[in-house]
Amino acid sequence: MKVSIGGPLKLAFRPWVEGLENVPAEGPAILASNHLSFSDSFFLPAVLDRKVTFIAKAEYFTTPGVKGRLTAAFFKGVGQLPVDRSGARGAGEAAIKSGIEVLERGELFGIYPEGTRSPDGRLYRGKPGGLARVALATGAPVIPVAMIDTEKIQPPGKVMPKLMRPGIRIGKPLDFSRYQGMEQDRFVLRAVTDEVMYEIMKLSGQEYVDIYATAAKRQIAEAAKAEKQAQKDAVQAQKDAAQAEKAPGKEQAGA
Repeated sequence: MKVSIGGPLKLAFRPWVEGLENVPAEGPAILASNHLSFSDSFFLPAVLDRKVTFIAKAEYFTTPGVKGRLTAAFFKGVGQLPVDRSGARGAGEAAIKSGIEVLERGELFGIYPEGTRSPDGRLYRGKPGGLARVALATGAPVIPVAMIDTEKIQPPGKVMPKLMRPGIRIGKPLDFSRYQGMEQDRFVLRAVTDEVMYEIMKLSGQEYVDIYATAAKRQIAEAAKAEKQAQKDAVQAQKDAAQAEKAPGKEQAGA
């Protein structure tokens, strides 16, 4: 399935890649990437010879009907692993457990430290609970990855993707063995995560924002809601003013 998907993707979009030599030919490793687009989980595996397993919400695998079965087959084919994300804490623990299992099999585990797609193309603060804990629990090297321009291929709301060349930069592996056994220390988890995010920033050239992407999305949604309400209030004010001009008392006063 990987070949059937990866081949057409590379042929159609011709992604350019730098740093392939930084991905080990064998053994466990964590690929920690920025997250610009839904397609990130497809382009990265497409350019690698080895299988990469990412975490995906369980709903992609359990939707009933023909469409649901096709979606489940597709996500399994590109190396996505279903995780029940009901309840934030339960979701995080399930993702960590799944990542550890993948690495203990000597495979590649892909993760997005930001936790969700960037809402505006900038790089946001990494969440320390997943990436750092998996890295310290397994001792696997962390390889920073930068996806370039993938958000331009299929922006939110667009059905048909735009044919253009995305890029992938793969950095040198980061060794966090000095923190082995300290995966419960929140200061260590933050230090590990920030170091990885700094390397991703250097590779991607993105502007860094020191808040979580989920918080940024809430702010954007609240701003959009406020703007919509302001426009609605302005329209209503114009209507009220027009009605006041036509009121009988106004006409008599003018007479």
